[in-house]
Amino acid sequence: MRSVNVAELKNRLSAYLAAVREGEEILVRDRDLPIAKIVPLHPPETIEEDERYLAAAGQLKLPEAPLPRSFWSMPAPRISLKRAAQAIIADREEER
Repeated sequence: MRSVNVAELKNRLSAYLAAVREGEEILVRDRDLPIAKIVPLHPPETIEEDERYLAAAGQLKLPEAPLPRSFWSMPAPRISLKRAAQAIIADREEER
């Protein structure tokens, strides 16, 4: 998260707002004292319309940040197809 004093923010507001649109958060300081934080208002464009609808209805929580790149290099858990199918069937039966 970047930090900026009020005078610098005033002089380069468009540039800082562009950074916020891209997902960056900006900490605003007045005489080196933190007074505010500018954060993106809307979730990233990668979120589908139906996900936004579910989030508005309180049925889904949108991610606060993307997964770190290291997540994708982690080894996948090893589970047999039979065990996975049993877990899915059991979960569906609980919902009934």
